[in-house]
Amino acid sequence: MATLEARRLHLRFGDRVVLEDISLTFPDRRFSGIMGPNGAGKTTSFNVLTGRYRPHRGQVLLDGEDITGLPPRTIARKGVSRSFQTMNLFNDFSALDNVAVAMPESRANGFSLLGGARKVSAAADKAEQVLARVGLRGKEHVRAKNLSYGDRRALEIGVALAADPGVLCLDEPTSGLGREATARLAELVGSLRGTLTLIAIEHDMEFLFSLADSIAVIHWGQVIARGTPAELRENPWVKNSNLGKLK
Repeated sequence: MATLEARRLHLRFGDRVVLEDISLTFPDRRFSGIMGPNGAGKTTSFNVLTGRYRPHRGQVLLDGEDITGLPPRTIARKGVSRSFQTMNLFNDFSALDNVAVAMPESRANGFSLLGGARKVSAAADKAEQVLARVGLRGKEHVRAKNLSYGDRRALEIGVALAADPGVLCLDEPTSGLGREATARLAELVGSLRGTLTLIAIEHDMEFLFSLADSIAVIHWGQVIARGTPAELRENPWVKNSNLGKLK
């Protein structure tokens, strides 16, 4: 079980209120989407959920445990992984090494990037399985910088999966992808549904509406609408906004 919950989150930067009374529940093994215009507070919400920011008020709960304000590393060890809008990969290392260094097995054995994480056999075997899962079989020894942009996005998800998370947070996973790469990513994310708790911020509404079980709309730092994709298609605010213009 891995249910993540935000209760009445409030965060301000100076005089600017960024999150105002945000409450969200991300149920176990369901795919929850978050959408909203730029500057609405979506990524800030992710940063609070994953420990990068501590809210001024409110709580973050993981399976009922209060994890509010814990360091990101501690929250990650409790089973919450995330990707970022800007990819964080070791560009000069292979796809296999990128995944292997994120494995608990590697950390337990004192891996060294300079020595090559793939030398830790348990981590290497598991890393190969993760790469196959995200569609990168056969590209284990390609340097991250030499992968296509779509493959790099898949590798970033592989790195997030390496820690065996119960919750996977994806921040704009289709950003910069073309139609073919987006379709491939949708297939990958679809294959993860039902295996862990998925949360995605996404501007591509076709992608989000086709995969998510439920979606929350954030604007002005508040949740202004929530429901299933079918319900949000009929929501007046969504229909009248640019967010509602689905292909």
